Amino acid sequence: MLMPKPNPTVLEKRAEIVAALKQITHHVIDSAIQMRPYESDGLTAYKQMPMVVVLPETVEQISQILKYAHAHNIKVVPRGAGTSLSGGALPLEDGILLGLAKFNTILDIDFENRCVVCGPGVTNLGITKAVEHKGFYYAPDPSSQIACTIGGNVAENSGGVHCLKYGLTTNNILGLEMVLITGEIIRLGGKHCDAEGYDLLGLMTGSEGLLGVVTEVTVKIIPKPETARAILIGFKTSEAAGQCVADVISAGIIPGGMEMMDRPAIKAAEDFVHAGYPLNVEALLIVELDGPQVEVDHLIARVEAIARANKAANIRISNSEAERILFWAGRKAAFPAIGRISPDYMCMDGTIPRKKLPEVLKGMAKLSKKHNLRVANVFHAGDGNLHPLILFDANLEGELQRAEDFGADILRLCVKVGGVLTGEHGVGVEKRDLMPEMFSDIDLDQQLRIKCAFDPYNLLNPGKVFPTLKTCAEGGKMIVRGNVLPFPDLPRF
Repeated sequence: MLMPKPNPTVLEKRAEIVAALKQITHHVIDSAIQMRPYESDGLTAYKQMPMVVVLPETVEQISQILKYAHAHNIKVVPRGAGTSLSGGALPLEDGILLGLAKFNTILDIDFENRCVVCGPGVTNLGITKAVEHKGFYYAPDPSSQIACTIGGNVAENSGGVHCLKYGLTTNNILGLEMVLITGEIIRLGGKHCDAEGYDLLGLMTGSEGLLGVVTEVTVKIIPKPETARAILIGFKTSEAAGQCVADVISAGIIPGGMEMMDRPAIKAAEDFVHAGYPLNVEALLIVELDGPQVEVDHLIARVEAIARANKAANIRISNSEAERILFWAGRKAAFPAIGRISPDYMCMDGTIPRKKLPEVLKGMAKLSKKHNLRVANVFHAGDGNLHPLILFDANLEGELQRAEDFGADILRLCVKVGGVLTGEHGVGVEKRDLMPEMFSDIDLDQQLRIKCAFDPYNLLNPGKVFPTLKTCAEGGKMIVRGNVLPFPDLPRF
């Protein structure tokens, strides 16, 4: 895995850099032992110790840190809770790791305008906990919602089991405050539902820390539905389950959530949570309908009829809130449950057209035999977002490489059938070198030009997303009135 070459001048000046950062904030970590927890994010296959970790407490401190880094040509990697599964927060040997954990305060709850203003270090679930006493909640709900932060959700455009009906992060945020690499502080959007001019808010969402550092987020909150019921549906084949998904959506039914698990994932989750999942099926759908009770009861009946038409082997409908929550508990715990049956696993993330689900499942089964590794599948089936879990043992020679090759082949398959490389985990370093599978050089150069407009010296989270180590001066030259303008050299130590 190639990353930007360390800057020897910066490394030589490490003590000077640490001293300068300590003038900005007292929360600077520079010992190897204390920095060890920051050496990787959720993609633990890749590790790199940062040069220094800094944990600012105010927006002004972040501004000063970035201004200093910009003036001295020092790379900066923003980090939230470190739950990223794509290596998006992987540190750099010659870079500052900018942790945002101290920005964990909810600043304003506005029920009249149905929004919450909070720091990027507030957890996803923390927003719901703050407003549920008034019957509201924050809709996007990644499986890691108890730990992942809203700033990281913005960086990766995170989703969750209810994104089919309520949308991803980009559909649920109203405004951002962010700091540019120059130290400038800007605001995008606000409490209003739309903003004038270019959609910079949309541009920032999913930008993976390459364009700026988010310091405040305004999110939508919505009223809790009057009724929510879930239905467990087991099938003897994954193809039948996939067809049921397609038939539900084509019938005009948009469930609150629609998840699918295959046999290995079902067994692991059931052994871990005891949610009552059937163990004699190859695939399990969890379909949740929400809204007014009369509507939910009607839709449950329609989904049950569609399931029976697809030869469902087991059908179980929740009859209480506790039972509904139990149905979801197994799905939410699927990732840690897999950790009980394999020393290591790699969680992939790709998205496909729903109708291609049976084809992709067959393809993954063939790839499993090709690479001689097991795979357990968990899907956001309603929107085609796949999360294959590749099981391996990193202690066995060559298994990590086989797992990576298996994952790359899965993502190539997703693109081949008309899908994309990521649905919510981001590109990071994991999928970076696969970007040419989906984008042409012209596409990538246009994307790089956006990066260069915000960060012309490639200091913010370099080595992520773009498949080559082009700098802005090489691949993203600024064009003004038809003239290509090279970027000037940075001042250095």
